[in-house]
Amino acid sequence: MTYPQTRKDEVVDTYFGTEVADPYRWLEDDRSEETEAWVKAQNQVTFGYLDQIPYRDTLKQRLEALWNYEKVGSPFTEGDYTYFYRNDGLQNQYVVWRKKGDGDAEIFLDPNTFSEDGTTSLATLKFSKDGSIAAYSVSEGGSDWRKIYIIDAESKKVLEEPLVDVKFSGISWKGNEGFYYSSYDKPEGSELSAKTDQHKLYFHKLGQPQAKDTLIFGGIDEEKRRYVSGYVTEDDRFLVISGATSTSGNDLFIQDLSKADAPLVPVLTDFDSDTYVLDNQGSKLFLVTNRDAPNKKIVTVDAANPAPEHWQDFIPETENVLTASTGGGYLFAEYMVDALSKVYQYDYNGKQVREIALPGPGSASSLSGKHEDETLYYSFTNYKTPSTIFAFDVKKGESRVYRESGAQFDPAGYESKQVFYTSKDGTKVPMMITHKKGLELDGKNPTILYGYGGFNVSLTPSFSIANAVWLELGGVYAVPNLRGGGEYGKRWHDAGTKLQKQNVFDDFIAAGEYLVEQGYTSSDYLAIRGGSNGGLLVGAVMTQRPDLVKVALPAVGVLDMLRYHTFTAGAGWAYDYGTAEQSEEMFQYLKGYSPVHNVQADTRYPATLVTTADHDDRVVPAHSFKFAAELQSKQAGPAPTLIRIETNAGHGAGTPVSKTIEQYADIFGFTLFNMGVSELPES
Repeated sequence: MTYPQTRKDEVVDTYFGTEVADPYRWLEDDRSEETEAWVKAQNQVTFGYLDQIPYRDTLKQRLEALWNYEKVGSPFTEGDYTYFYRNDGLQNQYVVWRKKGDGDAEIFLDPNTFSEDGTTSLATLKFSKDGSIAAYSVSEGGSDWRKIYIIDAESKKVLEEPLVDVKFSGISWKGNEGFYYSSYDKPEGSELSAKTDQHKLYFHKLGQPQAKDTLIFGGIDEEKRRYVSGYVTEDDRFLVISGATSTSGNDLFIQDLSKADAPLVPVLTDFDSDTYVLDNQGSKLFLVTNRDAPNKKIVTVDAANPAPEHWQDFIPETENVLTASTGGGYLFAEYMVDALSKVYQYDYNGKQVREIALPGPGSASSLSGKHEDETLYYSFTNYKTPSTIFAFDVKKGESRVYRESGAQFDPAGYESKQVFYTSKDGTKVPMMITHKKGLELDGKNPTILYGYGGFNVSLTPSFSIANAVWLELGGVYAVPNLRGGGEYGKRWHDAGTKLQKQNVFDDFIAAGEYLVEQGYTSSDYLAIRGGSNGGLLVGAVMTQRPDLVKVALPAVGVLDMLRYHTFTAGAGWAYDYGTAEQSEEMFQYLKGYSPVHNVQADTRYPATLVTTADHDDRVVPAHSFKFAAELQSKQAGPAPTLIRIETNAGHGAGTPVSKTIEQYADIFGFTLFNMGVSELPES
């Protein structure tokens, strides 16, 4: 391979007396013409390579064929209308439809008309209390920065100028008067990479210009919070404000909106737990918390004295992790049992009404809705079963199929089973392995090992059209529930953070070794894949164990662990990672696994396809740029080390279907081609 020349500069940082070179620092400037030229040159080499894969177009066609079926979401009622999201098959973005009573359905919002190339997406849609006004946010080119538009729901007429420069925000209405939203001050420098770390909550009163919006929380006089959100309880009684300095732990405040000029009342003033208000009945608050309960519990407290010393257990902590929701006058407790769903229904007196029968082992989405709803909707899926929507009668406790998936994929020909393997330190880790029935364990099956392992995120079984194509081709898809995730609660999460982050990499390595030992695959047919924090996982494992895998696929990864916190909202990830400045021990630990800093000369690395996007302002593409440059300059083996940079796209959310299909065709094609597959098997 002949790669573009990447200039090296004499840039050196000093941490606790240790000098660290950063020769590709110039690639952090996402607005420079030189960086733009580098991106074009890299893409030219990458797509030139991908063009030679003989079955790349066949993969794209198969993905398009399987993707091309009508997809409809669960219905929800606002005012006189029932709304639902629908995609006719290959539309770049889902369309919002609605119908009144038994009338014909009509298009309410079509995000495919927002831009010619489908790269402007609908992010959030929220209706006022009576459903007469809608506010929706849009993302342009995949950026986390949003605009909020406000329209009359009946006529769809735009009512005022859009709100701009909104980021990491919900939309929560206070009656029909206006809504709460969050944002940062626009940073100096590049809005796609400059640091943003003072989040603020505003109230927008309808009819007033954004410049007059009221700052509710997060001002200069208060402790800095990187993430602030505000939401109104369903009865419009309380404003609930949550603030956080990192992605784990929050303080909590409430304001009684029924009283004029009511003060903000603190519920929690530290950041030692994850706690939120689930619901209320009058002044009685229902809180979900992991305070003194690593697997979470529900407590109640009176809003007049909401501090923890007054909390009463409502649904106590169990050995399994709780996720809670409400709807139809009931509360629902979903538990993860080895990453699989079990759901129980409770009344507001704390009495368990029933366990809800699910179709099998897999993932059920939350049962949620308005208090007055008599029917709630949930979806059920696993790695081999396309998502089916069920309608649940809250009184009878009966589920019926509301809408089956139209995917042309028969799960009967596949099996998905859970195994437990042993990590380096003896910890048992669960993993789901999915493949065609009758798979021969001869070590020659192309296998994708997918992982994440961070930020309390749980990987529960879900169907993916792209993965279905991989399975059709005879591939194995394996997903371990690594430490750092939330599958076993707070302790499982913490066991994969800061100075214990290596546990996550060890868990992933052990998963790969298990697949090889059991004959599912071998190092010649094993690929590792992950995105964002999972991109870090792949980068760390491929630099620590380049011999283990044939193909590495780090996507939008956090790869420079010494500087990640200096970009956009990266400082908020310090709970999981720590930072290079906080102590010499933390610096040395981060430097010891940071993928950018651990690419070694004279090392044979696996075939690598780094993927990122030029509008990713969550994990800036400079991480991927610098990692790819290091790999290209030091790769000692014959395997290609390429970077595929999507233009006018971001971290992933809202990516047009057309771009997603092209990405998967390239990823699967690159993977199989580098495993020596000369032609695709019959699917």
